[in-house]
Amino acid sequence: MTSVAECAYCFECLSASLEKRRALSLRQTEELWMKYDASDADEPMEGDDGEDEDDEMEDAVAGEQAESAKPAAISRLLAPSPQSSSSSSLPSTSSSAPEPSSTSEYPLFVTWNTISRSGNKSLRGCIGTFESQELDDGLRNYALTSAFDDARFPPIALRELSSLECGVTLLTDFETAPGPMAWELGKHGLRISFTWHGRRYGATYLPDVPKEQGWTKEETLVSLMRKAGWTGRKDEWQKVGDLQVVRYQGKKASMGYREWREWRDWVDEQGGVDGNVALN
Repeated sequence: MTSVAECAYCFECLSASLEKRRALSLRQTEELWMKYDASDADEPMEGDDGEDEDDEMEDAVAGEQAESAKPAAISRLLAPSPQSSSSSSLPSTSSSAPEPSSTSEYPLFVTWNTISRSGNKSLRGCIGTFESQELDDGLRNYALTSAFDDARFPPIALRELSSLECGVTLLTDFETAPGPMAWELGKHGLRISFTWHGRRYGATYLPDVPKEQGWTKEETLVSLMRKAGWTGRKDEWQKVGDLQVVRYQGKKASMGYREWREWRDWVDEQGGVDGNVALN
């Protein structure tokens, strides 16, 4: 389900929009991420063969060991592609390629957080949909919508890109809860609706929100009702009429800018010209 490749795709869509360039597709991002991840796994790790420093220096003289001692980016460039004889093109989309997640449809949310220099995380935008989306279009649309159109925040600017973290949550297992408290902290997200003063209100929290905030279940419900627009006394939330709770689960992945940038630089090394990958 949710993978860091989908977060990388959201970063790719946002970066391409801000830089006025063409973005990779989800399929291309997934395949390039797999290739990048595999190349990292193939690289030798220092000290993993049990030899002392002198022996390692002697072995480095040999041609085969010298190849493995090259910097990571050079090793990746020299490594033959498992799908193509040319390192300057994107991986093939033939039937031998792994099946991408972009063939599936899910309700989804894209979250942007700002990470401060001290490591503190603060919300920068979060918008999604409960309607199932084909992932290529859905992730692209909501990566940009949550970045530019969340009314709680100004649009994300290019200068902010390096401070961002992206989270992607794919939603599953929707159930009508038999009661307002019939759900589990850390497992379920909530979608509520209720009638108050003749008007209908509604709001949602993703599964990770209550635990991140340190809330109890009751505090979560009261906060969610406040988010929807309710202004009553917190000890009277149970008196609100027709409170309906739908619980759901979410599979989340996240990625920081640095991780995405390292991958994107590798993509450019494989065939980029002026920062743009040569697209097939």
